[in-house]
Amino acid sequence: MTKPISVQLFTVRKALTADREAVLGRIAEIGYRWVEPYDPLADPKGFRRLADDLGLGVSGTHAYALLSMEPPAVFDAIASIGSELVIVPGGIAHEEFTTRDGLARTADLLNGLAEQAGRLGMRIGYHNHWWEIQPRIDGRHAIEVLADLLAPEVFLEIDTYWAAVGGADVPALLGRLGDRVLALHVKDGPVVEGEPHTAVGRGAMPVPEILAAAPDAWRVVELDECETDIFAALADSHAYLTSLERS
Repeated sequence: MTKPISVQLFTVRKALTADREAVLGRIAEIGYRWVEPYDPLADPKGFRRLADDLGLGVSGTHAYALLSMEPPAVFDAIASIGSELVIVPGGIAHEEFTTRDGLARTADLLNGLAEQAGRLGMRIGYHNHWWEIQPRIDGRHAIEVLADLLAPEVFLEIDTYWAAVGGADVPALLGRLGDRVLALHVKDGPVVEGEPHTAVGRGAMPVPEILAAAPDAWRVVELDECETDIFAALADSHAYLTSLERS
């Protein structure tokens, strides 16, 4: 069954800081029923109460803090917001993705976090940017070599846009990674590093083909930067993805 559509709250980070209740309310009004926080340490219990009041579930959460704080405190906050999927969204030196030794160290780090998370009923995942895609080792993207070194319980959240910027044929990459991929960041734009993103369906990304390549993954809309009104772009993205479900 196709997973529901979620939204990464980094998309609305500035507005969220100013008025969390109003922003989450607008997201719910658009039709999103799931969200992906980017900072689970920001008032996790208050966030959970508000999300419950608005009928919003948590599809997963990013957790940079796992790389800078003692993991138990981070996992406590994640438990409060009600997420089982915990994603490390970068924070590892880019150079580690250029050699097999670096990838082995990265896998050891993620596998160690996964062992701790597993004791709490959580799973650890990793989210890519372009620097895990561009390096090739024996003809394969670095993220593919990393996947071979990860414990079976460690999943990937593939940022489809940054994978394309990094030079990947994204549907083909997803096909090779298979069920290791539990979530997708679905975004659109000109596929040029540094250029603003567009509403999903308004750019150059082959979105239908990407979704077809990972039909069981969470679809998490994210726009890092956008020149148009961000809530209008989120609404257009939701409408487009919903239309694909009906076609």
